[in-house]
Amino acid sequence: MSTTAIVEFVQDVVDAMGLDLTATMEEETDGLRINLSGDDGSVLTRRQGEALQALQQIVGAAFRTDRNDDRRLVVDCNGYRRDKDTEIHQMAVFLAGKAKDSGLAQEMGPLNPYERRIVHMAVAEVPTVTSESIGDSFEKTVIISVK
Repeated sequence: MSTTAIVEFVQDVVDAMGLDLTATMEEETDGLRINLSGDDGSVLTRRQGEALQALQQIVGAAFRTDRNDDRRLVVDCNGYRRDKDTEIHQMAVFLAGKAKDSGLAQEMGPLNPYERRIVHMAVAEVPTVTSESIGDSFEKTVIISVK
């Protein structure tokens, strides 16, 4: 399945929702980012981005088997997800530093798999600190502690 088909699919979904948004694609080192921009973006980003997360799930499910690679496919709207990713990364680094300095484990969560990946990657950048996910549900807590 081509990347053009993914962008067209996302555009068709937001058009069917009656939203004035434009879908574009951006290549990233670890995958593809579908960016939605326009005046109706707040419809997808309100309530902590629940509708954007739902759209992400739909797109992921629709193209999971059609894609030949393991690269990530991220749907963003007016930079909402990029900003949230930066915020999660900064908080993970802060808590990793706090765990390193105090020796006490720190918790982040509950987080979905996408958010947990950001935390684990951020913590991996801090020497002598490790992270692990705990919990049985879709959203889990990440424990950040000294190795």
